[in-house]
Amino acid sequence: MRKLRVLVLMHQDLIPPADRSARQGPAIVPWRTEHDIMSALESLGHEVRPIGVHDDLQVLRAALEEWNPHVTFNVLEEFHGVALYGQAVISFLELMRRAYTGCNPRGLMLAHDKLLTKKILSWHRIRTPRCATFPIAAQPRRPRRIGYPLLVKSAVEDASLGISQASIVHSDEKLLERVHYMHTTFGTDVLAEEYIEGRELYVGVLGNSKLEALPIWEMTFNDWPEDQPRIATERVKWSAAYQKRRGIRTGLAQDLAPELTRTIQRTCKQVYRALSLSGYARIDLRLDAQGRVWVIEANANPDLARDEDFAESALPAGLAYPQLVQRIVNLALAWRPAWKQLELAL
Repeated sequence: MRKLRVLVLMHQDLIPPADRSARQGPAIVPWRTEHDIMSALESLGHEVRPIGVHDDLQVLRAALEEWNPHVTFNVLEEFHGVALYGQAVISFLELMRRAYTGCNPRGLMLAHDKLLTKKILSWHRIRTPRCATFPIAAQPRRPRRIGYPLLVKSAVEDASLGISQASIVHSDEKLLERVHYMHTTFGTDVLAEEYIEGRELYVGVLGNSKLEALPIWEMTFNDWPEDQPRIATERVKWSAAYQKRRGIRTGLAQDLAPELTRTIQRTCKQVYRALSLSGYARIDLRLDAQGRVWVIEANANPDLARDEDFAESALPAGLAYPQLVQRIVNLALAWRPAWKQLELAL
């Protein structure tokens, strides 16, 4: 395996400590993903440097020109505090004609716009819950074609930001109240989609043109009040204490018939291609009591910490964490953006 110079792109506040032993156990520390990726790359024999960015791309440009990395490993999820600007940083890397890991700018843009994602999926006849959007400056009004209960969330943010049990609403009054809360708290457009009762599934996908769907992963709610919807709220995802108290676990989905497994993985590949994704992504789904598969959304930049769902679901597929990181690097080097296609043509 060739030794590479790998620049790891992250938020400036998330540069991990130099002491690799600082990341012990399952603790949810803010820089755990950055730490895990750098550790894996170093264990593979690559030369690794972190670069922290907040609102100045000159820092990134200087690092590219001075160190000339073979590839930039992208862990940055925002720019200047705005999640949607993350795709612009990847566009900058393409303009600089630099290889990068993860999704291309077009795929990032499509996946980040959850309403546009649903329109594209519906056009491809991929089942997804009906929804309505509530722009931040408009008077909210529920369209008649969608019915309660509804799940109210940000139209652009990821990581379950702003999602709680109060996000499930059953009346116009509660809908308007929750939309107003999301507008004023997070300052983004809001999406309200029909809530699908069922199993919470996740499928990681790797590839550019040839795709591999990883084993189906499931979030289970083992000590959960019967009167509360089983949804991945912000606290469910990010509070280890709450996860332990409520018996919330993620693991290989059980008791899925082989044909249903193939249907779910095939659907995820269809979503990946429909949204022009590349590198890797995670598709979030619901499986209802009738065995119907509903696509909730696509995460084009999922968490790659070694103890998160994407990396853990790769293990049954024979990809230990360092090998997964190397596969992602290989996909980055094989990706053919417009500038590389032009070079090959010339």
